[in-house]
Amino acid sequence: MNEFSGFEKIFLSIFAIGVGIGMIVQWIMFYIRNQIPELETEPLRIKFHLGAELITAAALILGGAALIANKIWGKDALLLALGMLLYTLMVSSGYFVQKKQPAFVGMFAGLFLLTLFCLLCIF
Repeated sequence: MNEFSGFEKIFLSIFAIGVGIGMIVQWIMFYIRNQIPELETEPLRIKFHLGAELITAAALILGGAALIANKIWGKDALLLALGMLLYTLMVSSGYFVQKKQPAFVGMFAGLFLLTLFCLLCIF
């Protein structure tokens, strides 16, 4: 992992781990506050979506941790996780656009741009 400067490695790792943890916390908060109406209206679809989001979060945490720990597979794991994140950010943005919740759309747009920046740092 000598191809990254110390700053790049720290930034990429903190971003990935932070977003992964943030995704898990966000879903826990939505659940606690009973803000997932799809559990009643579309239970199968939302369970698959939650599964994909939690797998993405786990991949981000694993990829970030592997990168900072200088694992030989850390860069590849992080690339996969960031690709997964781009997809989930697009899907989530569409959901909140439809719900007319611009704060979430803005947050996801910012995360999308930061994710693209992270990919540029890797390449």
